[in-house]
Amino acid sequence: MKGGGGGGVGGGGGGGKRRWKVLVIGVLVLVILSMLVPLAFLLGLHNGFHSPGFVTVQPASNFESFTRINATKHTQRDVSERVDEVLQKINPVLPKKSDINVGSSDMNGTSGSDIKIRGIPGSPTVVANPSPANKTKIVASGKGTQRKIASTDETWRTCEVKYGSYCLWREENKEAMKDAKVKQMKDQLFVARAYYPSIAKMPSQNKLTRDMKQNIQEFERILSESSQDADLPPQVEKKLQKMEAVIAKAKSFPVDCNNVDKKLRQILDLTEDEASFHMKQSVFLYQLAVQTMPKSLHCLSMRLTVEHFKSASLEDPISEKFSDPSLFHFVIISDNILASSVVINSTVLHAMDSRNFVFHVLTDEQNYFAMKQWFVRNPCKQSTVQVLNIEKLELDDSDMKLSLPAEFRVSFPSGDLLASQQNRTHYLSLFSQSHYLLPKLFAKLKKVVILDDDVVVQRDLSPLWDLDMEGKVNGAVKSCTVRLGQLSLKRGSFDNNACLWMSGLNVVDLARWRELGVSETYQKFYKEMSGGDESSEAIALQASLLTFQDKVYALDDKWALSGLGYDHYVNAQAIKNAAVLHYNGNMKPWLELGIPKYKNYWRKHLSREDRFLSDCNVNP
Repeated sequence: MKGGGGGGVGGGGGGGKRRWKVLVIGVLVLVILSMLVPLAFLLGLHNGFHSPGFVTVQPASNFESFTRINATKHTQRDVSERVDEVLQKINPVLPKKSDINVGSSDMNGTSGSDIKIRGIPGSPTVVANPSPANKTKIVASGKGTQRKIASTDETWRTCEVKYGSYCLWREENKEAMKDAKVKQMKDQLFVARAYYPSIAKMPSQNKLTRDMKQNIQEFERILSESSQDADLPPQVEKKLQKMEAVIAKAKSFPVDCNNVDKKLRQILDLTEDEASFHMKQSVFLYQLAVQTMPKSLHCLSMRLTVEHFKSASLEDPISEKFSDPSLFHFVIISDNILASSVVINSTVLHAMDSRNFVFHVLTDEQNYFAMKQWFVRNPCKQSTVQVLNIEKLELDDSDMKLSLPAEFRVSFPSGDLLASQQNRTHYLSLFSQSHYLLPKLFAKLKKVVILDDDVVVQRDLSPLWDLDMEGKVNGAVKSCTVRLGQLSLKRGSFDNNACLWMSGLNVVDLARWRELGVSETYQKFYKEMSGGDESSEAIALQASLLTFQDKVYALDDKWALSGLGYDHYVNAQAIKNAAVLHYNGNMKPWLELGIPKYKNYWRKHLSREDRFLSDCNVNP
């Protein structure tokens, strides 16, 4: 009994132990499996499974579809590269601000060929078709390159419509940047500021946050004290490299692209506003330089005026030549001493017999004595020069002021690339109020030749007095690249297909002028058009065109060539063949803004022996 009972108790204890061992082994197996599964994922065995985890990138605008980046499928490096791709795609698709319209106030270090690719328009008066170089480059390029050229040309055309010849001058006189590193530091500072808020929210990146903050503060301090590369401290290269390394590390983390996008958009708006401000400022300074007299020329006028009164010279005796109708009389209306001198010197130099040439220079009271003293000190061979103060002439108009030939800039937008290179911008020069006084000023003369002060003569002009003008009043070169219908004139009845005539070189039949009452007709039209919202210049333009309608005799194109004051691509052979070169436009040859390759035609006729030129540092 006892033995059997003892055996039963022993068998029950053995079964309990076996169950306990099974449970222990099961638990150990589960523990081992729980360790192996994460290890398998860490070793890359999860590539056979499909993980649902992802990070969402929320576009703030109509970006290209970049919606998800699989975080478990890519390493940290892959995620960084994808984020960089997203950020790189931000720039081209950001919305641009509307173009700035500055009105009629009219963008060179690059080579001439580069400029031709960009599509800066040439003068259609001389070049009827696009230059061969430009045409070849567009045809030879692929479709993508041609689209790029067209886009660049569109940018340049927009610039020229808004800012005029300033765009050409800026490209022609482009200089090396003196603040390249400063701009690079600003760019890096902008990027660091964009990433900093996202990095600062990461508790595990305290050290990177401190480094970024320290670099941002250091860059802000340096940029507050430096405006050019020369102002930067000597260790700036190391600081740039350090900032670049910090930015690269920040880019390696998945960040909130909404915040970065918002910050970059703010920076873009600020940059565009700054660029717009500087563009307007540059255009204003350019126009100021164009419309004001250079300091050196003002000095020359003052020195000559003082010298005139010091010399105590008597008034010039009245010469019989001034009113002799058998001689060749030229009229120049100008307040620029050097410009008038070059016109007379170049005319006399190419004359067959300068003894028959008489020049009448009309100027204002401020420059009258300086102009007289200049021609006393620098006589023009055997020709005769008379200087008249228009403000002291005894005429019907009691308040008479000098009025120089008026120039009008016109632009014709066109969607066609090649056509835009032919008819983009022109400068029209026409008679001013002072021109309509000539029949009274020279009552004894029958015919005169009017020369603007921005011309250079290359041929003998004596044959102009033998022209049969067929009863017309004004002999001028006509430009059919601009027609009256394109000007959108609001008043008067015009022939829309009529070609425009230009001042610069004009043969005027004073006898016929008086017979037809041209001056009275002009005054009538001017008074009828006054009183509205239009400017006096616009009214004068329309009145002049109406007055001389059907009264202009067309001279041969070789008598005068226009465009040397704004067109960089005037044909060299046309310049050589022209009798008169006209620098109409803003880039006058006596200004630093003048087109360099055309200045030599003007400079060689300048009298350089006068000591006042060196004293006043006159070096056009």
